[in-house]
Amino acid sequence: MILNLLSLGRVPYGEGLELQRRLIEARHDGRIGNTLVLLEHPPVLTLGRNASRANILATDEFLAYRGIEVHEINRGGDVTYHGSGQLVGYPIFDLRSFTPRLGAVDFVRRIEEALIRACADFGVMCTRVKGRTGVWTPAAGGLLEKKIAAIGVHIARGITSHGFALNVTPDLRDFELIVPCGIGDREVTSLEREADPPPAMEAVRNAVARQFGRVFEHQVLAVESLGDLLPESALPACK
Repeated sequence: MILNLLSLGRVPYGEGLELQRRLIEARHDGRIGNTLVLLEHPPVLTLGRNASRANILATDEFLAYRGIEVHEINRGGDVTYHGSGQLVGYPIFDLRSFTPRLGAVDFVRRIEEALIRACADFGVMCTRVKGRTGVWTPAAGGLLEKKIAAIGVHIARGITSHGFALNVTPDLRDFELIVPCGIGDREVTSLEREADPPPAMEAVRNAVARQFGRVFEHQVLAVESLGDLLPESALPACK
C-alpha cells in the first residue's frame, strides 16, 4: 500500500484542525489513501478529552501575553504543548485497510515503534513505559524516564486523526507552562538534548516518514502540496 506523505512546515493550529477534517472526509470517501501529515505549529496548548484544566499552570493573562492559544480537542489524553522545534504528525489512516484490521491499541503501539526507530537513527535509544503512552528515554543511574514524544489519537468510523508530537529542538522551558500529559513525576526531553550531534528537523522528518513506512508496511510517496493530494476541483484550498 501507498502512504501519502504531506510535509507542510509551520501551520497555525486551527488550520491544522481544518486540514485534518478535510483529509478525514477524503479518506472516508476513498478519495485518498492513508496519509501522514508532518508539520510544526506556533506555540499552542491542547486539551484532550480526558484533560484537566488544572494541568495548565500559566494564567490566561500570561498565555495571552505570550500569544499562546488554547484548544479543546477530541483526541485522547490530557494537556500537551506544541511549538517551534517540535515535529507534529497527523496519521490519517483507515484502520480497516490493514489485514488484519488494526485496533486502537495496536495503532498507537505502531506509532510508538516508528518513533522509537526514528530516534535510534540518531543514536538515541528510547523505550515505552508500562501504563503510559508515548516514547521515553530509558531510566538510568537512578534517573527516571524522560518523555521525548507524546501521542494522542482520535478514531471515528475507522479513520484516525491527531497523532504525535516529537521534541526535536523545542525550548523545553515552555513545557513548564503545563503538567505535560498530566504526568507530574517525569520530565520532558528532546533529540537536541539527547543526540550527539543534534539532528536537523529535516533529517528527523525524513527518518520519521521512513520508519512509518516500515512499521506500517507502506511505500512512502511524498506529495508536493495539499492541492496535489486534494485537487481544488474536489476541495477548496486551505486558507
